[in-house]
Amino acid sequence: MLKYIITLLLIIFMNESFSKESKFFPFKTHEVVLENGFKAILIPVGNSGLVSYYSVVRTGSRDEWEEGKSGFAHFFEHMMFRGTDRFPGNVYDSIITSIGANANAYTSDDLTVYHLNFASEDLALVMDLESDRFRNLKYSKEQFQTESGAVYGEYRKGRTSPWSVAFEELRDMAFDKHTYKHTTIGFERDIKDMPNLYEYSISFYNRYYRPENVTLVIVGDFDIEKTKKIIGEYYKPWKPGYVMPKIEKEPAQKAPRFKEVQYDGKTLPLVIMGFKTDEFRATDKNFISTVSFADLAFGETSEIYKKLVLKEQKVQFISASPGMNRDPYMFEIYTMIKDEKDIDYVIGEINNTIEQFKKEKVTVEKLDRLKKNKKYSFLMALDSPDAVASILPQYITLANSIEVIDQMSETMMNLTPDDIVKSVNLYFTENNRNTIVLKGTK
Repeated sequence: MLKYIITLLLIIFMNESFSKESKFFPFKTHEVVLENGFKAILIPVGNSGLVSYYSVVRTGSRDEWEEGKSGFAHFFEHMMFRGTDRFPGNVYDSIITSIGANANAYTSDDLTVYHLNFASEDLALVMDLESDRFRNLKYSKEQFQTESGAVYGEYRKGRTSPWSVAFEELRDMAFDKHTYKHTTIGFERDIKDMPNLYEYSISFYNRYYRPENVTLVIVGDFDIEKTKKIIGEYYKPWKPGYVMPKIEKEPAQKAPRFKEVQYDGKTLPLVIMGFKTDEFRATDKNFISTVSFADLAFGETSEIYKKLVLKEQKVQFISASPGMNRDPYMFEIYTMIKDEKDIDYVIGEINNTIEQFKKEKVTVEKLDRLKKNKKYSFLMALDSPDAVASILPQYITLANSIEVIDQMSETMMNLTPDDIVKSVNLYFTENNRNTIVLKGTK
């Protein structure tokens, strides 16, 4: 690990020098594109003897556009471990365990990602396993129904979290037409009906698990030319056939929306505010300003954090997350309040903070400190092959390329205080606001 970090530092300071002309992402990449549309991004780093292997499927809950069929992207996160004729699930698990690897997966709005970490000498074996299950997944109706029951159990478990309930209500309220209306796990009514949709599940797999919709990321200690060769060997036979989802555009919101939610259990009150913004745009200063605004207005060094968390101790925490999605989404502000009587006060402080940023410019010095902090934090977090690989799926999904990291960085580094003011006035309007207040039982 120490040797890897030293290598990273040499790359950063010798090749990057943090100059304006430098690229933000500090590693050289090699791209392989097969005739069937399958793409692999190879990033050799260090000599640790380790490899991280990420298969990025550009399909998430966003792509579940058919009525009554939400939850299938997340469902396949489960089913992909059921195996194939060559490597049934128990055989796959046994091999992964025998080589000391760990295999896992996650699903989000716009993507599903399968990832493994293992020793370099097992790369060909892992590629055989992974390419086989992506090309030849097979499961019985009984296995499908068993797993769909497990997914419903996962949904019910999630409902024990007040945050899960609050965000589900926010999405359902904020969106009318777009598939972002449902969370990644799906609507409860659809999950309950899932055991009856075996044939549909096969259709979902056949439409979305296709080579032109998947990007492979390999980071670590490996031979580039040998790896290119085995990629062709294992992934070239995969037949294309991706079918674009028919996602309906969300109409403009014309008035603020508010809902009070009663949580079936004890919890401190939660407030979530979501302001409609655009889809991810790496070169758009209006959009990228929201990323900086999240830290400036609601980060741990912000005035509202110092006031509500540290000084007055009205809330457990307050934070914000810019919506970086393939389609227009929301900028979310969320907090947990210690006393129910302070809900209106805290909401008022959030709105006051937004109004302040609409009128008053952040200082150049403060904005520059934030830029430097983000750049150094990003670079210094790249301390292992898995750390490098894990940041890439979101960008690959948003732009089908990791070059977007450099584009986004350049836009962010060129932001001015005027850009922040313009962005806040553009997005943080009354008509764009959605507010959820969740209260527990007493």
